[in-house]
Formats: sequence, C-alpha cells, structure tokens
Amino acid sequence: MGAQPSSADGLVRREPAITVALADDSYLVREALGHVLDDAEGVEVVTACADRDSLLEAVETLRPDVVVTDIRMPPGDSDEGLQVAAQLRDAHPDVGVVVLSQFAEPRYALALLDGGSDGRAYLLKERIQRRGQLVDAIEAVARGGSMIDAKVVEVLVAARSRAEHSPLTELTPRETEILAFVARGHSNQAIADELFLTKRAVEKHINSIFLKLGLADSDDVSKRVTAALMFLAEEHSPLLN
Repeated sequence: MGAQPSSADGLVRREPAITVALADDSYLVREALGHVLDDAEGVEVVTACADRDSLLEAVETLRPDVVVTDIRMPPGDSDEGLQVAAQLRDAHPDVGVVVLSQFAEPRYALALLDGGSDGRAYLLKERIQRRGQLVDAIEAVARGGSMIDAKVVEVLVAARSRAEHSPLTELTPRETEILAFVARGHSNQAIADELFLTKRAVEKHINSIFLKLGLADSDDVSKRVTAALMFLAEEHSPLLN
C-alpha cells in the first residue's frame, strides 16, 4: 500500500486498513477466506455474509472498501455476486468488488466488466489459497484498478457488437478445432495426442492462430489466455460442448 507517512512528531502513522466484506453461502469457504486474510497486512475483514441480501445490507451499514463475493448465492443461486457488483456500481461506485468463482467461463467475467473494469476483479476460487493473489486483487480494486485480464475482456465485450468482423472467422476448421483445445487448457502435446498429429504440426497451427488473432508480439502465456478468451467469448462455441 506504499510507504507509511510520518507525522510532524516523527512517528510513523499507519495507513488505514482496507475494510472487506466477505460473502459466500458456504460456511467453510467463509472461514477459509477469513483465515487467508486474517494475517494480511493492511486488510481487515469486517463481516462475512451468507447471501446477497445480507451482503447488501452490510454494505449499507458498514460501508466496506471492498466486497469479496461468490458468484452464486441465495436467494437464487444463480449470479447474485454479479448482481451485487452491478448494484454497487450505481449505488456505491467507490466500493471495489472481487468476484470469486469456480467457473473459468469468460461470460461471467464479461458480465462483471460490462460496465467498465474500474474497481473490479475476477478470480477463480482456487486462488484463495494463495493469499498474495487475493490480497493483490483486494488492493487493486480498492484503488479503483482491475485485475485478471480485465482490459482484455473489456475489449471482448465491445467486440461482441461487431462479431461479424471477429478475427476468429479467419481461422481454418482445423485451427478452430485446435483453439477449442487451447481454451480447455490442453498443452500442445495433449492436443497432438487427441488429434493424432505431431507436436510440431500442432505448434505450426497454433503459431498461425496467434498470427491471425494479432497476438504474435505477446508472450506465450498471454497468447494462450487471450486466444482462449476470444474463442470462449463468442456466443457460439460448439466445440466446447
């Protein structure tokens, strides 16, 4: 959170902790989140809620700096976390939101960032075991920033309105098939095994995919993540079914 300021008397004054409201319908997950954040410097958990309505009430009462919420909670067990994020953008735009999900589907991230990426982060639940990543996300949204490929997804939201111009239309059927495996997280060797190709043939196809998608200048990890997001953001991805 930066250097701690000193007062005129020379004493170090700590910056106020970032206050956090947690929300998840699972008691065990709430406990795990609390445990992960207990020893995090500069972060203070002020409440833990089990459903959307109690979370919204807590925000009104406690005015936390950041909300860390699951996507699916009572009363509907659908997309309550996204509903909260949307409501807070209007009612309390200064409150950051970190959405945790077990779903790696870009459509949820796209929905979260539909109104802009400022103060929003999207993390998989598996990240909560890594305190650093969760704390980084909390600190980022508290500053009004974003995290986890937010800018890339924001571009994809805008691109949906011009889907007919999508660079994905430039791919051959084989390249589209291989990109579907990339989107599932398969390695080049795994793709080769699935399609009865040589690893070198797969690498050539993937290099062609990256070139057609305009990703030739990115590092390999960014290429694969961005290509997968572009593919999954299309409204029709039958190869994933």
